[in-house]
Amino acid sequence: MFTRVLIANRGEIALRILRTCKKLGVKTVAIYSEADQNALHVQMADESYVVGPPKVQESYLNINKIIEIAKKSQVDAIHPGYGLLSENADFARRCQNENIVFIGPKPEMIELMGEKVKARNAMKNVGFPVIPGTETATEDEEELVQAISQLGYPIMLKASAGGGGIGMQKVENEGQLRKVFSSNQKRAEMFFGNGEMFAEKAIDRARHIEVQILADQKGDVVHLWERDCSVQRRNQKVVEESPSPFLDEELRRKMGKLATDAVKKLGYTNAGTIECLVDDDKQVYFLEMNTRLQVEHPVTEEITGIDLVEWQLRIAAGESLSFKQKDIKQQGHAIEVRIYAEDPKTFYPSPGTISNVHLPMVEGIRHECAVEKGTVVTPYYDPMIAKLIAKGDSRSEAITKISTVLEQYRIEGIKTNIPMLLDVLSHPVFQAGEVTTAFVSDFYKKG
Repeated sequence: MFTRVLIANRGEIALRILRTCKKLGVKTVAIYSEADQNALHVQMADESYVVGPPKVQESYLNINKIIEIAKKSQVDAIHPGYGLLSENADFARRCQNENIVFIGPKPEMIELMGEKVKARNAMKNVGFPVIPGTETATEDEEELVQAISQLGYPIMLKASAGGGGIGMQKVENEGQLRKVFSSNQKRAEMFFGNGEMFAEKAIDRARHIEVQILADQKGDVVHLWERDCSVQRRNQKVVEESPSPFLDEELRRKMGKLATDAVKKLGYTNAGTIECLVDDDKQVYFLEMNTRLQVEHPVTEEITGIDLVEWQLRIAAGESLSFKQKDIKQQGHAIEVRIYAEDPKTFYPSPGTISNVHLPMVEGIRHECAVEKGTVVTPYYDPMIAKLIAKGDSRSEAITKISTVLEQYRIEGIKTNIPMLLDVLSHPVFQAGEVTTAFVSDFYKKG
């Protein structure tokens, strides 16, 4: 196991990684921007270093400075968390060149899965079904229009280097495509440095279901079952749960096998998630692969009892998996809600100073919270400030538990999306387990 690990992240995920490192006896090094000097992850780490000004490009994305701090503090490895540099192949390669272990897959695999068209083709080649789409990505509007004419509308316009719903939009016809192509391309260039776009057939009211995998360096691969992430707004997840209320046992096992077979053939290592769309006929389609830890990983930990961060570290340190597929059981039901500093009606960010925090302590409840009284929520970073996770023996018990605690949950001084989350959890469609990716837009249209 490593002696010292630098955590190249901030907020609740930095705290999450810190806890597992502490459990394993691994010393931690935190980095922080000038805006985060009083942040909780800075207080918890064994050492901490300022990495730059508040702007993310000058701090948490500053590869040269992060490597400089890593060498100065003599760490063995860097954990990137999620977001920021977690899927940056150049960063992973730089770590490799500096003899610092990057806790994640090889740079080549990050690169492959980071380019969505190449990822689609790779998964298709190893036998995973993919959504019908354009064969190549392009920055040329006319070229894409021509390609879609063979595919047919409606389509999902997507950024080839994208993620998190950025640069993505459902398009109903050629006229709409011509209106939105340029703006989506510019967003892709701004966020990913790559303006290439492609298209996939739109699958309306699908379920967004993903499979968590772990793969060691000796070729052993397991899946940790699925997560249902169908509650989304603007193509970003809001509520996640496991097991999925939509899957039957046959489809559950089929998806697990599809995922593990693909990962073995690709030669992937460490933790990863294969995200899929599943239609009403229970046809499974590859959507993308995230080569990192997921925001929603706690629901998997709760139903399997496996610490995913711990196994990220162990695999990166060269250890073999100590369990087989038959050993991994789904026990109970877990639900996670993401708490954002945002106006629940408009979804616009709501920066400000936290005046009060109250996190009810209840059995079966897990808090992943990055703020306390006096914390300043700045406009510089992602507005997610906390996650609440509940585990119950059944889905109905988990819903009741998380709803009850959320009603008592307090993060005051700013607006949050808690009212929206309570609405979702109490909605008959969610209660019945019949949510699709269209749920939030449909629900809010109905007012």
